[in-house]
Amino acid sequence: MPTYTVITSNLELNESKKKSIAEGITKIHSETTGANTYFAQVIFNETKKNSHFMGGKVIKDEQIYLNGQIRAGRSKEVKDDLIDQLKKLLAKETKLDQSNVWVYIVDLEPSQMVEYGEVLPVSGQEKIWFENLPDKLKKKLKSLES
Repeated sequence: MPTYTVITSNLELNESKKKSIAEGITKIHSETTGANTYFAQVIFNETKKNSHFMGGKVIKDEQIYLNGQIRAGRSKEVKDDLIDQLKKLLAKETKLDQSNVWVYIVDLEPSQMVEYGEVLPVSGQEKIWFENLPDKLKKKLKSLES
């Protein structure tokens, strides 16, 4: 359900750091929203040198940007908490000043999303959705749960 894309500029993350950030994002999302951890996916991308601009000027300092696409239906308080925790996680993991950390959360209607080959449930209906999945998919999802 949530797809978090982490984009770095002038900042290289090693495999261990990516794993730590992905685990942190997954944990924060699950604990804040109540969604199962197997829904969270985290994708890392790096911009090429001289490919990130602000105000028409190339950015030279280290930046990290997180774009989280989540299911609509969560309260402002939940999303505010989610954004704050994600910002702090990224700043801590990268040792960047928070002014170089960007976090965007985008709401998507569940009916407009397909994951694991299935249209997603409305927030709060995950258990019913899971119970109606084919056994093979249930087994796969259980193996991804942390």
